[in-house]
Amino acid sequence: MKIRWPLFVRRLHKWLALVIGLQVVLWTATGFYMVVVHIDRIHGDHLVKTVERPALDLSSVVAPGAVLAAVPDATDIRSTTLLDRPVWRVTNSEGTQLFDAASGERLEQIDANQAEAIARSLYTSNDDVKSVALLTEAPIEMQGREPPYWQVTFDRWDSPTLYISPESGELISRRHSLWRIFDFAWMLHIMDYDDRSDVNNLLLRTSTWLATAMAVSGAWLLIWAFPRRRKRKKSA
Repeated sequence: MKIRWPLFVRRLHKWLALVIGLQVVLWTATGFYMVVVHIDRIHGDHLVKTVERPALDLSSVVAPGAVLAAVPDATDIRSTTLLDRPVWRVTNSEGTQLFDAASGERLEQIDANQAEAIARSLYTSNDDVKSVALLTEAPIEMQGREPPYWQVTFDRWDSPTLYISPESGELISRRHSLWRIFDFAWMLHIMDYDDRSDVNNLLLRTSTWLATAMAVSGAWLLIWAFPRRRKRKKSA
């Protein structure tokens, strides 16, 4: 039986378009969004001030050795500030602890009021705080970051959110609506609907090959159509 190649390829192209056409449209739309919106804005760099840490006057603080004596298994100690207050930040196997640099006193973990104050000091705008919550389970936008952490959300159209460590008072991450849209678009783009991180999953590879076959079959039909049009023109 002789294969009628134009008819076979046309049908193949049609069924491939039905199967994978919507995903091709999603690839185009999500790729367009990820290209049009600048990556620095997606990262939320515009939400957070650049904080310069003042030099620590060692003559007015407790020596780091005295602090380390209280944490014998410490792996790291460094000077920083907590709401303009000089502190020693000590890390060990259990996490991070803060000590008042002037008195050497161990500080309690960051509470809600301190978390809000830290977020306000870092935030670049003057919007009101909408909510402050200590999260013990990671939301979708913070997958890969182990809780607990304070979630401070500001009252603005794009819901800027700063995540503050309850141990060290440091900024862990920042999120806003443009980032959330990007994350959703990324999920659709790489077709990883669980972790949104696997760019080599089976579904994506299969869809890519189907889309390639659709494009190749469409190109073949286009090339095949031109000579036939010329022949018809000549015979006329």
